[in-house]
Amino acid sequence: MLLSLFCGAGGLDLGFEETGFKVGLAFDRNRDSVLSYNENRPGPSAGHVADLSEVTARTLDQTYGEQFNPTGIIGGPPCQSFSQANVRQQDDDPRHLMPLVFARLTQELNERSPVDFFVLENVVGLTLSRHRDTLRKTKEAFDAAGFEVVQTILDAQFYGAPQSRQRLFLVGFNRGRFDGLEWLPPAPLVTPVRTVRDAIGGLPEPMYFQKGADASQFPHHPNHWCMQPRSPKFDRPGALAEGNVKSRSFKTLSWERPSIAVAYGHREVHIHPSGKRRLSVYEAMQLQGMPHNYRLHGTMSSQIRQISEAVPVPLARAVAKSVKDQLVAVEGSSCGVQLHRPDRKFG
Repeated sequence: MLLSLFCGAGGLDLGFEETGFKVGLAFDRNRDSVLSYNENRPGPSAGHVADLSEVTARTLDQTYGEQFNPTGIIGGPPCQSFSQANVRQQDDDPRHLMPLVFARLTQELNERSPVDFFVLENVVGLTLSRHRDTLRKTKEAFDAAGFEVVQTILDAQFYGAPQSRQRLFLVGFNRGRFDGLEWLPPAPLVTPVRTVRDAIGGLPEPMYFQKGADASQFPHHPNHWCMQPRSPKFDRPGALAEGNVKSRSFKTLSWERPSIAVAYGHREVHIHPSGKRRLSVYEAMQLQGMPHNYRLHGTMSSQIRQISEAVPVPLARAVAKSVKDQLVAVEGSSCGVQLHRPDRKFG
């Protein structure tokens, strides 16, 4: 049974669920993200809205209805304050403390019932010199909590995602349970990287944004909608050339390469390779490796934010499988794995 912290719409969790893990509780402070999380999973709602800086083991017990003893803890603390693109960072940004909140709750839970492992995901900007102290303190906190911590950076394009996106992972195995066991990051796939064409080539044209639009009436998928192409660039021949990603606000994808990172600020969604419009939310979801039947809720702005913050599912799945395989190999540990692939509500 897993605890998911800062779960967002559930990209990281999808990778673990598809590998056989079951999430018992999941938390995020964004209501739309939690709605998306719960609507895509059968059974009682595991996702809950909460400020994780205020969550304790007792809070988890009250929410779960009995003492909650997860065998693994996963999550991606808010990463905007660590992003390399965020040049206007404030030293007192409360998001700086969220990795330490993750470590604190992991220690609290492990002290009362052994936690086999944790997986913390974040942006590579956390390794930069201005954030190095936060990273050091986080790793020290996990070490003090009894975990053998391994740090690595993985690129989603080498694990089946049609997207070039580097992510930082801190993974730790319980030193008391698995003495000397250190996590081995998953090896890159030997198959060719997937391209934008592989992911979204052949899709029908999306609906354009319209206030009050009924998503249930969208013909292909309720998230297959995009903003109206208002800039004159969309009508000017050659203005948005395929593969030109130098413009901050008008990065145009190439059909024959993986997408650049699916991370959009201020609605600056990347341009479709046709150069005629921006990507739809659903197309971005496919670049993140989400299942066809997955649905995001909320306004278009909220959906764009949810997909930007998600972990590419194929990358999450590769990490989850590496964790499961290594723990199962040690004394036949079940490590909280539920060996089935859960059904989805939508589709």
